[in-house]
Amino acid sequence: MDTVKMEKFECVRDGMTLRGLYFHPQGQKLPIVIVSHGFVANYQTTKGYAKWFAEHGYAAFCFDFNGGGLMCKSDRDTTKMTIFTEKKDLKSVIAYASSLPETDESSVTLMGCSQGGVVSALTAADLQGQIARLILFYPALCIPDDARAGKMMLAKFDPSNIPEAFFCGPMKLGRDYAASVLQIDLIEEISRYTGDVLIVHGTGDKIVNPHYSQRAAAAYQNAVLKLIPQGQHGFSKKHDRIALAYVEQFIP
Repeated sequence: MDTVKMEKFECVRDGMTLRGLYFHPQGQKLPIVIVSHGFVANYQTTKGYAKWFAEHGYAAFCFDFNGGGLMCKSDRDTTKMTIFTEKKDLKSVIAYASSLPETDESSVTLMGCSQGGVVSALTAADLQGQIARLILFYPALCIPDDARAGKMMLAKFDPSNIPEAFFCGPMKLGRDYAASVLQIDLIEEISRYTGDVLIVHGTGDKIVNPHYSQRAAAAYQNAVLKLIPQGQHGFSKKHDRIALAYVEQFIP
């Protein structure tokens, strides 16, 4: 494989600027992969995956969601972020990546970690036919159940009276983050996607119980679920190597 180049990129969604990194080898008609980070994270946590994909011949993008975390380089107002605003962000990055002269818009793979997995899955369901395949690492499909229970990671609240703003650790969230998911059945929503899906989850995950991934795999028409024994939420280097070996078997 030729040397991989890394470039910064920007695109705009509803007047807000999304910023990220673009890794790619030389060539034309490069298949696209877009990697989405999890809650409170940023593209620094996913750029290793993007570089790995570029080394395997992809035009690979990682980026910061608007308001997605404390250290994000995109425009940020964390109190306005929800999984649905992040879905809009991801669609904008897909459009940008597909517009480049060297990319193949007919071959788009979405990969997401944790909350980024949820956003990727929802986006794939919306863009049925435009997304070639979907890769989910420990997707946070517990988000609606957590909101209904009034306990979202470090945040606690009355789900029948969600405050206008609340803190989840150091990150200030707005009411809509929780309120927007109270009535949603995530498994049903994401299962509208009929393409190929790979889900990788650790059995030692204390943040998102792997049974959510088991339910998702059963609901999808074409899903493969790989469970990593003792894997945590956010894979160790050892478990990352195992997960990427599964990805290598999954991609063309």
